[in-house]
Amino acid sequence: MELAHSLLLNEEAYNQLGEVQKAEFIFDWLRYLEKLLVATSRSDVREKQKTLVEQLLSLLNSSPGPPTRKLLAKNLALLYSIGDTFSVYETIDKCNDLIRSKDDSPSYLPTKLAAVVCLGSLYKKLGRILGNTFTDTVGNILKAMKSAESQGRYEIMLSLQNILNGLGAAATPCHRDVYKAARSCLTDRSMAVRCAAAKCLLELQNEAVFMWSTDLDSVATLCFKSFEGSNYDVRISVSKLLGTVLAKAIISKHPGAAASRQSTRRVSLEEVLELLGTGFLRGSSGFLRASGDMLKGTSSVSRDVRVGVTQAYVVFISTLGGTWLEKNFAAFLSHILSLVSQSHPKATQTQIDAVCSRRCVSFILRATVGGLLGEKAQIAAAKDICQAIWKLKKVMDAVMSDGNLETRLGSADVAASQHMLVCALQELGNLIHSLGTTAAPLLQDSSAGILDNVISVTLHPSVSVRLAAAWCLHCIAVALPSYLTPLLDRCLERLTVLKSSPEAVTGFSFAVAALLGAVKHCPLGIPHGKGKIIMALAEDLLCSAAQNSRLSAQRTQAGWLLIAALMTLGPAFVGHHLARVLLLWKCVFPVSPEVLESEKSRGDSFTWQVTLEGRAGALCAIKSFVAHCGDLLTEEVIQHLVPPLPCAVDLLTQLSSILKTYGSPLKTPSVVYRQRLYELLILLSPETYEGNLSAILKELAADLTAPDIQVGASTFLLPPLCHQDDLLILSPLLQETDHRFIEEQLLLGSGIACGSLEYDPYSIYEKDVEGDSVPKPLPPTLSVTSSAVKLFGVVCAHVGEAQRLLVLEQLLDSIKHTKGARQQVVQLHVVSAVSSFLKYVAGSKGHLGPEEVRRPVLALVMGALESPNPLLRCAAAEAWARLAQVVDDGVFTAALAQVSFDKLKSARDAVTRTGHSLALGSLHRYLGGISSQHLNSCVGILYTLSQDSTSPDVQTWALHSLSLIIDSSGPLYHTHAEPTLSLIIMLLLNVPPTHAEVHQSLGCCLNALITTLGPELQGNSTSVSTLRSSCLLGCAVMQDNPDCLVQAQAISCLQQLHMFAPRHVNLSSLVSCLCVNLCSPYLLLRRAVLACLRQLVQREAAEVSEHAVMLAKNSGEELTLDANIREVGLEGALLTLLDKETDRKLCHDIKETLNHMLTSMAVDKLSFWLKLCKDVLAASADFAAVTCVDTMQEEEGDRGDDASVLTSRSDGRPHPFTNPRWATRVFAAECVCRIITQCENAHSAHFDVALAQDLKKKDSRSDFLVLHLADLIRMAFMAATDHSDQLRLSGLETLLVVIRRFAAIPEPEFPGHVILEQYQANVGAALRPAFTSETPPDVTAKACQVCSAWIASGVVSDLNDIRRVHQLLVASLTKIQVGKEALSHLYNESASTMEILAVLKAWAEVYIIAVERHKNHRQPLKTPPACSEESVGNGSISPDGLLDLVHADLGTLSRLWLAALQDFALLTLPSEFASQLPVEGGAFYTAETSENAKLHYYNSWALILHATALWLTGTGFVVADPDEGAPNLSRPVTPTSMCQGSSSGPTVKSPEDVYTERFHLILGISVKFLCSLRSDATMESITACLHALQALLDVPWPRSKIGSDQDLGIELLNVLHRVILTRESPSIQLASLEVVRQIICAAQEHVKEKRRSAEVDDGAAEKETLPEFGEGKDTGGLVPGKSLVFATLELCVCILVRQLPGLNPKLTGSPGVKAAKPQMLSEDGSRLVSAALVILSELPAVCSPEGSISILPTILYLTIGVLRETAVKLPGGQLSSTVAASLQALKGILASPMARAEKSHTAWTDLLRSALTTILDCWDPVDGTHQELDEVSLLTAITVFILSTSPEVTTIPCLQKRCIEKFKATLEIKDPMVQIKTYQLLLSIFQYPNPAVSYPYIYSLVSSIVEKLQEIDRRKPEETTELQIFQEGIKVLEALVAVAEEQHRSQLVACLLPILISFLLDENALGSATSIMRNLHDFALQNLMQIGPQYSSVFKSVMASSPALKARLEAAIKGNQETVKVKTPTSKHTDNSGKSSSIQLKTNFL
Repeated sequence: MELAHSLLLNEEAYNQLGEVQKAEFIFDWLRYLEKLLVATSRSDVREKQKTLVEQLLSLLNSSPGPPTRKLLAKNLALLYSIGDTFSVYETIDKCNDLIRSKDDSPSYLPTKLAAVVCLGSLYKKLGRILGNTFTDTVGNILKAMKSAESQGRYEIMLSLQNILNGLGAAATPCHRDVYKAARSCLTDRSMAVRCAAAKCLLELQNEAVFMWSTDLDSVATLCFKSFEGSNYDVRISVSKLLGTVLAKAIISKHPGAAASRQSTRRVSLEEVLELLGTGFLRGSSGFLRASGDMLKGTSSVSRDVRVGVTQAYVVFISTLGGTWLEKNFAAFLSHILSLVSQSHPKATQTQIDAVCSRRCVSFILRATVGGLLGEKAQIAAAKDICQAIWKLKKVMDAVMSDGNLETRLGSADVAASQHMLVCALQELGNLIHSLGTTAAPLLQDSSAGILDNVISVTLHPSVSVRLAAAWCLHCIAVALPSYLTPLLDRCLERLTVLKSSPEAVTGFSFAVAALLGAVKHCPLGIPHGKGKIIMALAEDLLCSAAQNSRLSAQRTQAGWLLIAALMTLGPAFVGHHLARVLLLWKCVFPVSPEVLESEKSRGDSFTWQVTLEGRAGALCAIKSFVAHCGDLLTEEVIQHLVPPLPCAVDLLTQLSSILKTYGSPLKTPSVVYRQRLYELLILLSPETYEGNLSAILKELAADLTAPDIQVGASTFLLPPLCHQDDLLILSPLLQETDHRFIEEQLLLGSGIACGSLEYDPYSIYEKDVEGDSVPKPLPPTLSVTSSAVKLFGVVCAHVGEAQRLLVLEQLLDSIKHTKGARQQVVQLHVVSAVSSFLKYVAGSKGHLGPEEVRRPVLALVMGALESPNPLLRCAAAEAWARLAQVVDDGVFTAALAQVSFDKLKSARDAVTRTGHSLALGSLHRYLGGISSQHLNSCVGILYTLSQDSTSPDVQTWALHSLSLIIDSSGPLYHTHAEPTLSLIIMLLLNVPPTHAEVHQSLGCCLNALITTLGPELQGNSTSVSTLRSSCLLGCAVMQDNPDCLVQAQAISCLQQLHMFAPRHVNLSSLVSCLCVNLCSPYLLLRRAVLACLRQLVQREAAEVSEHAVMLAKNSGEELTLDANIREVGLEGALLTLLDKETDRKLCHDIKETLNHMLTSMAVDKLSFWLKLCKDVLAASADFAAVTCVDTMQEEEGDRGDDASVLTSRSDGRPHPFTNPRWATRVFAAECVCRIITQCENAHSAHFDVALAQDLKKKDSRSDFLVLHLADLIRMAFMAATDHSDQLRLSGLETLLVVIRRFAAIPEPEFPGHVILEQYQANVGAALRPAFTSETPPDVTAKACQVCSAWIASGVVSDLNDIRRVHQLLVASLTKIQVGKEALSHLYNESASTMEILAVLKAWAEVYIIAVERHKNHRQPLKTPPACSEESVGNGSISPDGLLDLVHADLGTLSRLWLAALQDFALLTLPSEFASQLPVEGGAFYTAETSENAKLHYYNSWALILHATALWLTGTGFVVADPDEGAPNLSRPVTPTSMCQGSSSGPTVKSPEDVYTERFHLILGISVKFLCSLRSDATMESITACLHALQALLDVPWPRSKIGSDQDLGIELLNVLHRVILTRESPSIQLASLEVVRQIICAAQEHVKEKRRSAEVDDGAAEKETLPEFGEGKDTGGLVPGKSLVFATLELCVCILVRQLPGLNPKLTGSPGVKAAKPQMLSEDGSRLVSAALVILSELPAVCSPEGSISILPTILYLTIGVLRETAVKLPGGQLSSTVAASLQALKGILASPMARAEKSHTAWTDLLRSALTTILDCWDPVDGTHQELDEVSLLTAITVFILSTSPEVTTIPCLQKRCIEKFKATLEIKDPMVQIKTYQLLLSIFQYPNPAVSYPYIYSLVSSIVEKLQEIDRRKPEETTELQIFQEGIKVLEALVAVAEEQHRSQLVACLLPILISFLLDENALGSATSIMRNLHDFALQNLMQIGPQYSSVFKSVMASSPALKARLEAAIKGNQETVKVKTPTSKHTDNSGKSSSIQLKTNFL
């Protein structure tokens, strides 16, 4: 293929190729040439132009295929437009000659067609340059058309379209001729030609004025004709033509001479609508030529014309646009409704016609009003529709009130208005449904009176109007849930009052049922009590039905309808009424067959009608119960359900005889009864009606072959039985399109009605499958067949084999015994039933039975495979494969395949060939690759069939089958890949474009092939690259195909290729192809585009986005998109599309695509994304935020530029998004939250103002979120104050995210303030509306969350400002105090639970924060003063202010909190305690709604628990008197109300009991939660729970409870251990450890208390008899599971080993201490280890002496282990935090009283010595690791031992000697910091009061210290560190002087003085000395001044003995006095501070 990439065709390479490769080579070269010509310079092109033209023209003669000729023509035109044009006339002549040629042979045809295409292309590109040649050309082409066949006509039309396009107005002379030619083509028998003609005329009308003026009528009539017998594509093209021409007629002005010459008149809107109306009502038989039967009014308009005209209406209005529609809506509406009025009886003469016409009218309204108008305009339209309804109703009322009700006039008028009303009501419902809560103003507007109007129509005499009104109420309730309960009440009330009017009974029962159906769409639900009212009413209706014969049918229907609808509310509602329903169910059927017999003999036709109605209703109610309340279907309930079933089946078998007796009135009721019974049986499992299986099967067989079935509606029976993929290819009508709603009627065929609500009123409450449109049940006669087919599959699989065989043979016979059309119908039904049976058996892995059973099945399927109905063949092929799958026998399968092979070889007719080729594909699909030789023969046969150009159908089916085989064979197929690929390419290049279905199948094959080759396509071998380039070539051909579905296939093939071999797919051309088709009118193409985009942006979003923008900039006018990519980028275009699109799958894909793009690009294109979201949200601002503008501007006067966002809509520039719907705005608000989340993971500057501003200065392109804060707040505000509740929720969520993310960010311009402070007014304004009385609870709940977050964030410091928001919470608190009864009765009780808990949770959060701030503020008094400044700087002026605010309501709050916690505790009890729960529910939930309420409790209990614990510790436990022996009073808690605790009125409980209850409540909830953490437990809940436990154990009383109850403590510890094991978060682990510490403290206090009381009580007794308290008692044994200490040790080891695995001997693999390299832990790790060590050091105090001996080795091992593992050398001799903690712990352990207690003293001493040895061993270089450890840490540890243990531990000689050696060695280390620390440690040892300890060190070490100091003296120090060493050394010596005995003191002073004096400088030296020497001088002088007076005698004697020293001292003193008079005091001061700091260092751990 590389050889094809040159400017000129490489003829050598070309001539060496075979035929197929030649075509491929040419196409590839032409593709390359097209790109190359644009890129090559003009001069180079001119140089080679001549040769190129020759080469291209010679290709014309080589009969090029369709795609090649198109490319060839493009290149020719391009070549002339770039190069010279002088030879172009020759080329045109040449083409004309080719067209004139008389050669009519098929082989010459491609050349002629290519010439036609070339002409079109040349004129399109070069246009008027070609001067006057066009008249000849057009004449020639038109002449050729007369003799052309369909391909020729097709190409000529397209070519003419191009010529007209290129010439524009210059082509006027030929307009009439072209018009004439196109007219004849518009009614051509080939659909493709019709489409092409429509395109040609569409081009023509741009310039040809006559088309939309003088000839307008004939254009319209022509289009109507063209619709007859059309397909979908024709309807799309022609309706576009008709709609555009009509719109043009209205818009256009006629200026200039041309107009005056033709004296055109302006066409009015009425005339145009009248014109369309005639098409709709009379079809294509013109105005005057109405034939005889038309006048007689018998013939009916064909459906396809009506559907076509419907589409034309939509195009017409869309072309005129939304604003036009807004102005002319009233006129438009009255015209559209008049189409189904009585003035045109044609449209509605039969019910079938009426239903179809209504569908069309609904479609027009939905597509225009729903698609073109913004929300404001839609509200206006809804008012107009309501006006129309009101007018129709008035006419109706006039008729009805006309005295004599029986006048015949009545019924005609009723009929007259009914269809108009149905359409108007349905559209009103749809409108309000789509508006959602934004429709609130519409319903509040009393002048419109929408509800009254709709409810009054509920009494209309026509059933369909009553149903439509009910459906409209359903839509209102779904859109505005707050209206659901009031509407329900109103309808129930009317139903009760008007019980005696038949219309009212049915009308209002429909309305109630529809409203009940709406409940599942409203998460807030309806009050639980409504169920009782409805049930009572239903029973009443059923019982009173017999009283009045005029009402019995209606009441019976109404009663059962209400019960059936009630079932949809689910088990919670139904559970209470189940017994009564089952009783009614039992009573409705006769008890036994005898009773049924006697019934038959009684009664008349009317009673039977009522009876059947009642029984069908009961069946429906039970079906609804089984479908919606599966949880209630227990064994017991099934026992009650089953008994009436046999009777129901008996009645079924008797129906035919009853019908014979009573005649036709019973026909419909009996069909309905059948259908209901079948539907119920399908839902029940066959075991429940085992006894009746055979009876049912007989009835089913009779039903399917009944003699009275006239029409076979294959299109609704078969699709469920065929495979989805087959349907798409083989039945184009079934494809999903935007026009599905109206196209459906064409699908069903003429005699069959489309679905409509009146066929089955019971469907009004069912959840509709297709989203939000009206349910469309089919007529009973049809639906009973489809139910029978389904049920047959189940029943036939469960009967015995003999009977199965019998029935199958009987069915086979019934087909044989019928003739003609009836035979087809019977065959259709029977095959459907058998397919259903095979599908069921295959699905349930059952067996077919013996050989005999296969025969009839095989015969049935085989017959169907050769049926003329394509759908039936399709279903049969599926059944064929299922049969093989069920039999599951290789021989049988091979035989089936063989049958097909033989048929395919012998048969010549298309039907057999298509059926059997699909059968082969299906076999492979269900059984994988059957075998390789089969595969070869299958592929061979299908290859042959797919090249059969005489029958495109055979090609299509064969290729489709081939694609199935490729798909199912997988790797086996690789050997066939190359031949298959070349076959596909050859066909793609040669099959005419008019056969789109063949191309679609080719696309399927290519797609399957790419999938099978998969990742191998990445390879580089020649064979793979050939395959790959062929695949790409195939995709290119398909992309150029005019058929949209083929283009969709091309896109999905490229998508696959991009997945497997991304480098080889040209992204820019793929993206441009996607962008062009983004707004295609074809749904499937749009879906393919988005599926592909979604995949692309997952990998390379940025590239895709750039390519799209580049394309938009370069393409000029080509992108005639609705999508405005140039301005708003691909992202904006997708958002616009999301707003217009209605298809769910598509919307989902758009959202996914946008989310992927946002994730990968939002941070880099921040401004762009925020502007997009802001534009979408601001587009609604003019609608919603009119009121908000003023507040915004007041609050932000200084930021006027921002405030203008909301008011700048009037500046004239078009807004990128016009009126986006609320759903799009919600999505934009969600995007804002996502953007913030994305920025969190990016640069820190996004949340740091100063840094962001700096970076922005450096690089103006960089962009940071924090700089857009004003926009974020404004967007959140706009969303939070909208009319739409969903948008309000999203807005509040956005606000919450903004507050949480930005609360702590400081404002650099005003230190001490935060950046959010300036927006407090906006936040307040956004929250206020959410607390009004009519706001739904979910919005209020969200707003509470935002309030508490705002107060807790600490942004606002001024109490008055906080009060604004605080006031909202106070108001809510007042509202909820009344409890669950008082809150609104609009929603389910659980909604008020949600609101109450949200308020309580918000208060809890505020209280927790207030208490925290209060604590933080109190602490600084204890710590150094540095912290308090920070906490004040944090902005809280008075931290107690917030607490005071909360205190006012704390009494109420605590009561409610406790109540909520108790509710939660009850609700979380396991189900076996259900009987113990209070009957009436809890404080805030009712017993019936407990399931729904649980969820709300789960969301809020944790913070409430924390707040309650804080409140209890602050107040609750204080009163208990400790002297009453409190711990012994605890009693078991009963689930009585604890709310009374605080206001102890008439209760008997002592405070002690109340506290115990509360304590156990909090503890119980926490333990239950923590011990079984669900995976969805949030971090917030766990943390809050642990904090609550901490707060609880902060005060003595609960600690005493835990201390005294050891099991409780152990349980808590075990639970905490689990938390630590299962949750990795360090904060949670730290919080857990804090609780552990508190438990150990509690245990310690308890042990101390026991010891104290024992000593007090037994003071006189002997000491020996004292019992041992503490764990381990007398034996020292700790029992796992019973021991608190053991549990604690486990937990601490878990923490330590997780951080320092080296501590676990099992892990390190050696029993002893093996020195590893010490490590630094992370900050979190260090904190955890330190916390664990603190706990370990506390443990000995909980034990008895013996117990302490058991645990001491473990504790010491762990503590010293931590020291060893983490003793890292740090700069400056610091100790790491873990080392400090282990030293602190060691100190705690060593100082333990147990070390001194007599029972444990000796053991402790031994163990401590071992520990010290261990530490010393760490040092000795066992394996050379000694240099790694930090000497200071180890020395400090030794010092801790020396100072903290009793002397006998460390004074034994061997240890003492080693310790002294360590000190000596350390003094020798050169590191100055080590020396300083060593001196400090020695100082503390030397000062130890016990001489036995300190003296040996003094003796051994002093001499070396003195030497060191003298050495410093000689060296003259240069650095501050040396100065410090000297100072520390002197301190040591001074301490020695103080410690020494009197007689030695003088010698020491004598040593010290010379050293000090040697550092003194005289005044000369002082001036020139370095600062260090000067400091030394000052230090020495000061010390001398102190020592002199202290030891004056020694001082004097030394001075006397050494005059030199004396002289030096005096000189220094003198010099000092003169120079440093001022400095003395300060220097003293600094020295002191030095001392104090060194002391502080020591107190840290010594």
